[in-house]
Formats: sequence, C-alpha cells, structure tokens
Amino acid sequence: MPSTPRSPDAVETSGPAAPGVRGLERVLPWLLLVGGLIGLFASFVLTVEKFALAADSSYVPTCSINPVLNCGSVMATEQAAVFGFPNSLLGIAGFAVVAAAGAALLAGARVARWFWLALQAGLAAAVVFVHWLIAQSLYVIGALCPYCMVVWAVTVPLFWYVTVRNLRTARPTSPVQRAAAAATVDHLVPVTVWVLALLGLIVYRFWPYWSGLL
Repeated sequence: MPSTPRSPDAVETSGPAAPGVRGLERVLPWLLLVGGLIGLFASFVLTVEKFALAADSSYVPTCSINPVLNCGSVMATEQAAVFGFPNSLLGIAGFAVVAAAGAALLAGARVARWFWLALQAGLAAAVVFVHWLIAQSLYVIGALCPYCMVVWAVTVPLFWYVTVRNLRTARPTSPVQRAAAAATVDHLVPVTVWVLALLGLIVYRFWPYWSGLL
C-alpha cells in the first residue's frame, strides 16, 4: 500500500547532522527551558512590583537599590507600558512559550519548520524591543531596572542560539547563508561581545555615580 506523502514542513528532518549541530540540538532545549523560566520569573516579579506601585505610590520596589539601580524610576515612565499595559506582561507570555518549547523538546517532541521560524521571529522582535528599552534606560530615563536587566540578559542569548540553530540546520543554498552559517562556528563570541559592550555602556553612562562610590 503506497505511503501518504508528507509535507516537507510537517516535521523538520535532515540527513546526518554535523557534530556541532548535534551538540546544539542537545543543549538548546535546556537553554530554552532555563532561559524561559528565568525570564518568566523576572517578568512575573516586575508585574507584581508594578501593580504594587500602582496601588500605592509610596511603595518602594524591592529592586530599587540606589539612584542608578532603581526599578521605581523606570516603572513610573511611559516606556514601562509602551502598549498601554506593563511591558512585563509581554515577557510573561513570551517566556512562557519559550520555556514550554524547551520542555517539549526535552520530552522528545519533534516540531515543524514553521515553529522554528515563528520562534525566530518572536525572539527577533523581542531583541529589537529590548535594545530600544536599553537605549531608553541609559539615555532617556537615566536609571536601570535590575529585573529588566535579567530579561535583557536572557533574551539576547535565546535569540542568538535559536538563530545559530536555524542557520546550522538550513540548507546552504546561497553564499550569504553559507557565510552566516560559518560565522556561527565561534558562537560564543557575539554573545560575549554584546555583554561586554553593554557593561561598558552602563559603566560609561553612570561613571559619575560609580566613581563616587570608590
């Protein structure tokens, strides 16, 4: 009896994977699960703190540590509710999806190619939003929210490693794609450079305060 043809997008399959791909396939589900849970926790705490501050204007959030690391200063701005509700609610929804995806992959689920493309698109949007918030925090608000920084710290690696995974498993059909896939061999470099650059910007922006503590 002839078998029923399957859509190439039904479940993503490929030939034998390169060692780097196999290693990433083992680590990525854990990264999605752990990163998603960390982001979910930070977003949840931010939401609780935001509602507490809305209910009592004299409330001091637990993450208001000093004039620079001050969630209260950030939460009181328009940038904290870009779409008319706390940004942290987006984090709760988004990181819940990421964590669930990691758990499903660890349980042995095989997902369609469209899932990876959708996850890529969602994380790309999150990265753009995060960098806009970073710029606003550094140069407009003039304060940093520690829990927001936790969200920044997990969003960028999640985006990058999903990108690496998708580049490594895609067919190298163009010179640009082949070059991009080759660039992912040293996959730790972009994340490390990003972290160091962000730390440098934070130190430089608030150096008058930091230097006063020395």
